[in-house]
Amino acid sequence: MPKFAANLTMLFNELPFEERFDAAREAGFDAVEILFPYDCPARETLAALRRNGLDLVLINTPPPNYTGGPRGFAAIPGGRDRFQHDFRRSLRYADTLGAGLLHIMAGAAAGSDAKATFIENLKWATEFAPKQRLTIEPINSDDMPGYFLSCFDLAAEVLDEVSAPNLALQFDTYHAFKITGDVSSCWETHNHRVGHIQIGGIPDRHEPSGGPFDYPAFFRQLDASGYAGHVSAEYHPARNTIKGLGWLKPQPI
Repeated sequence: MPKFAANLTMLFNELPFEERFDAAREAGFDAVEILFPYDCPARETLAALRRNGLDLVLINTPPPNYTGGPRGFAAIPGGRDRFQHDFRRSLRYADTLGAGLLHIMAGAAAGSDAKATFIENLKWATEFAPKQRLTIEPINSDDMPGYFLSCFDLAAEVLDEVSAPNLALQFDTYHAFKITGDVSSCWETHNHRVGHIQIGGIPDRHEPSGGPFDYPAFFRQLDASGYAGHVSAEYHPARNTIKGLGWLKPQPI
């Protein structure tokens, strides 16, 4: 079975944020991710991580939480200064919290100028922070209309053009299904680029169990491919988080 992490932005949201770390540890997780940690003082988040012996797998840039706001600036022509400012702030959080990965959001844009801008900004970021591992993630256009990076083939082109050892693909099974309709084939095509995986139920982004996609088979596929990174549970619990964690138990073949 893969190494699982809990997304504390979505899981255990029946609890106050500071209590979710304790709940994740009690549920058996030894790693977590936080999409946007910027609303909480970094020292408090760090204390909660250390108290529970949790590794922080990933955070997103840009700050703050994007609810109701732009989904990033990395691909928006003319937004270089804003991107660099936000990236520096996110990098300070990542350094303080020991975040293994920093996900760079592209934002809403389209066309060749957006692609060139995205590549330019990613090249700058990988050179500015060579010791920080970075990711980009294709996000489906139903959930995020107008988002620039909505295709895995486009992500592959960008990664090849940037060609940086500290930049990788973030593979979300829910988005992969919505974009391609075939998660397993998409994984086989792109797994050599992947630095992080997120999972959520298909088609409703609840628990990763049931539905049209065989998650136990996918976990075996990950093991067979030699994937060594974390798999983050990034979904909206249908009810109570703890009661929905049965999918974590190994399933008989």
